[in-house]
Amino acid sequence: MIKHAMFAILLTTLPQHSLAQDSAVPSAEAPAASAKKTFRPDLVFYLGAGATASPTYFGSDNYEVTPDIEFGFRFLRLPGDNTFGSTDPDYEPRGFSPRGSLRVVKKRSSDDHAELAGLEDVDMSIEVGLGIGYQQRNFRAYADARYGLLGHESWVGEFGADYVARPMDGWLLTLGPRVLVGDDKYASTYFGVTPSESAASSGRFESFDASGGLMSAGIELASYYSLNEKWGLVGSARWETLLNDAADSPITTMGSEDQFTVSFGLTRLFSLDF
Repeated sequence: MIKHAMFAILLTTLPQHSLAQDSAVPSAEAPAASAKKTFRPDLVFYLGAGATASPTYFGSDNYEVTPDIEFGFRFLRLPGDNTFGSTDPDYEPRGFSPRGSLRVVKKRSSDDHAELAGLEDVDMSIEVGLGIGYQQRNFRAYADARYGLLGHESWVGEFGADYVARPMDGWLLTLGPRVLVGDDKYASTYFGVTPSESAASSGRFESFDASGGLMSAGIELASYYSLNEKWGLVGSARWETLLNDAADSPITTMGSEDQFTVSFGLTRLFSLDF
């Protein structure tokens, strides 16, 4: 499952090496080196892969391990030498900045989960949106709005804040609250039970008209550790509890309001010159 990815700068402490390579110093052995140009990347991004253990669907008390992909931009140069972000590995943005947001939600199928027999399948959803972030050295916060282009085709909002700590060079720790809100269609898709679904389940699921609003709240601990100038280790642990109609849903009642997610992966930094 592809996790929520931040296209703005996600990790404020990356490998402690410059992405730009200095021009070679001229010498008798390499007279042509003086003509070598400084490498000026047009795009710097990181790509990671790992695994995530999470509930099999919203409200479930069963867990599964799925592949996990991380992706984010560090720097972008546009025509006219307009730039976003920085190639400086020690660069830490300050104040407000725009950001992109992406989340992929797994499909839900009664073929895969026998306990859901009678409920309609929910296709995989791809949520895309924008947001705004705020950051200082030891604090950051964000607010994102996303729309499900595929799958649930509804609106969700995510809000979070973190305390940022740096126990040692190359190691970043963050800890803070998370809140998710969804509109009526989102709530109905994942937590509602229609009369026809209730009948198809032989009454095992009572009919339930789920309304939107505050869907969940929790806390997340995340870590990034720089192995060298290109490679790093990332990990996170998240607990959240379903709230309001998400908690009262017959689907959740059969499972659990408490939802845990643990992920671990390896990331690599790439820089390209077009």
